[in-house]
Amino acid sequence: MPITDFHLSGDHAQITRIGEIYVFRDLRSTNGSAIERDGKRIPIDATARWEIALADGDVLLLGNRNDPVRIAVRIGDEADDELPNDRLVASRSIMDLPQVTDQIEGSPQEALRVYKALQPLGARLEPGEVIEATVEAAFELLPRATHVAILLRSETDKDRFALAVSRQRQKGAAGTPSPTIDPVRASRAVLRRVLSERAAVLTANAQEELSSSESIMGGQILSILAMPLWRGDDIIGLVQADNRHSAGMFHERDLEVALLLGAQAALAIDNATLVQRLRVAEEKARGENVYLKRREQKIKFDNIIGDSAAMKAVFTQLEKVIDTRATVCIEGETGTGKELIASAIHYQSARREKMFVAQNCAALPENLLESELFGHKRGAFTSADSDKKGLFEIADGGTLFLDEMGEMPLSLQAKLLRVLQEGTIRPVGATSEKQVDVRIICATNRDLSAEVEKGRFRQDLYYRLMVFPIKLPPLRERREDIPQLAAHFLKRYAEEYRIESPGFTQDALDALSSYNWPGNIRELENEVQRLVIQAESGHWIEVTDLSPRLRKIEGTVTRIAPKQGTLKEMMEQVERWLIAEALRDHGNNKTKTAATLGITREGLHKKLAKFGV
Repeated sequence: MPITDFHLSGDHAQITRIGEIYVFRDLRSTNGSAIERDGKRIPIDATARWEIALADGDVLLLGNRNDPVRIAVRIGDEADDELPNDRLVASRSIMDLPQVTDQIEGSPQEALRVYKALQPLGARLEPGEVIEATVEAAFELLPRATHVAILLRSETDKDRFALAVSRQRQKGAAGTPSPTIDPVRASRAVLRRVLSERAAVLTANAQEELSSSESIMGGQILSILAMPLWRGDDIIGLVQADNRHSAGMFHERDLEVALLLGAQAALAIDNATLVQRLRVAEEKARGENVYLKRREQKIKFDNIIGDSAAMKAVFTQLEKVIDTRATVCIEGETGTGKELIASAIHYQSARREKMFVAQNCAALPENLLESELFGHKRGAFTSADSDKKGLFEIADGGTLFLDEMGEMPLSLQAKLLRVLQEGTIRPVGATSEKQVDVRIICATNRDLSAEVEKGRFRQDLYYRLMVFPIKLPPLRERREDIPQLAAHFLKRYAEEYRIESPGFTQDALDALSSYNWPGNIRELENEVQRLVIQAESGHWIEVTDLSPRLRKIEGTVTRIAPKQGTLKEMMEQVERWLIAEALRDHGNNKTKTAATLGITREGLHKKLAKFGV
């Protein structure tokens, strides 16, 4: 809504409806804004806040603090009276359209005039352009109209109609300038009558008929012509033409022409809306294709391998959370398969038909990460030469996996928190928000609670993400799964490199199982891939084929292996070797050696005497 006051910024503020709440947002204007509520002034600027939920009875104070622009806030239905019957001049149902068309076609001059006025509607492919063309056509077909307004039905709330546009003719019907009157919203009384009659209506002397209607008295309307916009049997909107001069009232011929305008405008709006939806779908599909091409490998969900007790506990947790909307935070060391678990949650849930999108929060700098997640508008920054959809929009209806969550900058943590709370995003450089339905799954190898204590992670976001935490065990805590994992990777890479391999020898498996695997499953996979590349086709993989760091473990196992004997003799040999190694590690310091072995210094002396060390 344009306001001519030099204290206001070009784009000063906006009002957004979120569910049943209307939110006023100052767009970081120069002079700021405020709300007058219950006699108190609430500032909305850099000193306090940039947005606030509106309440019925508030007064907006915009611009100059000493002499602001004041706008009263009214939330709720207008108190317009119903349109009375005694002064209704005429009405025309959509069923009368064929008859009206025949009458106009019977007059070639009138038919040509109508055709020229309606022709631009078919050439418009943007909904906004169609609405403007409809206004122009209304002024062309209805010379007595001084003002035209269009209301459209909300796509989400079928009982709600919102003003799409309101225009005033530049010159009056007789060629004289129109009175300087601000355009007003279309009257709800007229809208209710059109909806109830399901017909175009014409009424004269509107001020007398609807003297209690604030919208009609405020516009000094003397006659009204309103026609519905039809979509099959549904009314999707209303075109209202007002005559605010005492001379030259609308007549029935105007109503018949307006009926044609409403039919053509509704068709043009539907076509433009369909084209817009196709463009959005095409853009979304293009974004999905680009994202999929960037993924080097499609995840297979039978790759989650493990029969250990630790992995069975993870599977039990997955079964509980898969079909919920809960936010999941997967904790675990690097290489434990966090993304694999996240994708399993998505593809086994009801969101499986939508996108699963993954983003490593540590892979991009802050400004690029914000654009990647939320998208940007053309011109938002130097290289933004076109609009770009963010991963939240691409994943709409699906799942967004945020890896390395602990690396996300604090400023982006605040935006992510808003998405979790409100379900809305704002692309970089945009002034309005978009609604998205995205399930968030995050992963981290950091202790987020410790990060909160150090001030590097928002506490409110921490509690939002930790709705359902899943802890993945490191590979060293599930050693019984190592042979199965190694066999799986061996089969995969043997097929990829077209090599026949009968498998691992038992010594090789023992060495693999004895190693601690600080890189976890990823390190094991890389080791097996290297083994396959250098392996001879048809040969078993021996312990000597392993990397040096793993052969060191094998050598240790060989040295510690006791000679044959009774169980007690073999246990004593192992214990003697362990004590000797501990003494060597601590430079023969018996106090430190005892502490490392978990025994007393006196107990160590007894064992040294027993083994003759």
